[in-house]
Amino acid sequence: MTHSKERRDVVTLLAGRLAESEKQRRPIPPLTEEYPDLSLESAYRIQQLNIEQRLARGEQLIGHKIGLTGKPMQEKFGVSEPDYGHLLDTMQLDVTRPLDLTSLIDPQIEVEPAFILGQKLQGPGLEVEDVIAATEYVVACYEIIDSRIINWQIKLQDTVADNGSSARFVLGTEKVDPSSLALDDLETRLEFDGQLVESGNTRAILGHPARGIAWLANRIAEYGVALEAGHVVLPGTCIRSSRLAGHRSVRGSIAGLGSVELAIIGQPFISPEGQQIQGD
Repeated sequence: MTHSKERRDVVTLLAGRLAESEKQRRPIPPLTEEYPDLSLESAYRIQQLNIEQRLARGEQLIGHKIGLTGKPMQEKFGVSEPDYGHLLDTMQLDVTRPLDLTSLIDPQIEVEPAFILGQKLQGPGLEVEDVIAATEYVVACYEIIDSRIINWQIKLQDTVADNGSSARFVLGTEKVDPSSLALDDLETRLEFDGQLVESGNTRAILGHPARGIAWLANRIAEYGVALEAGHVVLPGTCIRSSRLAGHRSVRGSIAGLGSVELAIIGQPFISPEGQQIQGD
């Protein structure tokens, strides 16, 4: 058996494990535990294979997410560089409806600005100014991340293979011209049940949230891929993510972009104490 076939077999095997884990709401051990030499390239192939299969079933690609752009999140998960994943139409939730946790494993929530593109962005060589010029508007956004890996014991390859630990996202309703405010200096807050749990400033997102989007457009240009007009791009958060289990309401706000408030219903697979919910 050739090394290339071995790699293809491993990619197919691990993609299947992650897909089944998400479907069954049953987390699996870290991929890098069994395959410590799993490369970043193979991890992105695993991600792409699962996305292709979902698109073949009728889901639609509507954007991308960038993760691990802020030092708090890099420190939390022990990684040192950003990653990216795909956003599908089935991941977007209605801001007017409660956030139901029953389809998730151990969800965490982030507050970040979302960029909705008015023009195509194709690297290489893009800078912050190019992203601003191509963006139709910016809104406050929740990204709900979820890991198919047990207890979030992830290395970079684990989260990359797992589509950047993506799950759901919710866009706010206040659409703002990106050139009308300093996107690299916006205070950000996250509250659970009326209590502040995290705060930060968008300058912690690679110095400017648009810088991560330029990084992504330049990165995927290596594969002949661009960020398309109309797509949603999430640049990452400037604060630590927080677990949703055990809470009943969440409010996130970004200065100049407004706030997003949601009621929380249902229970994920993992309880607030980090244990499997009995009978689930």
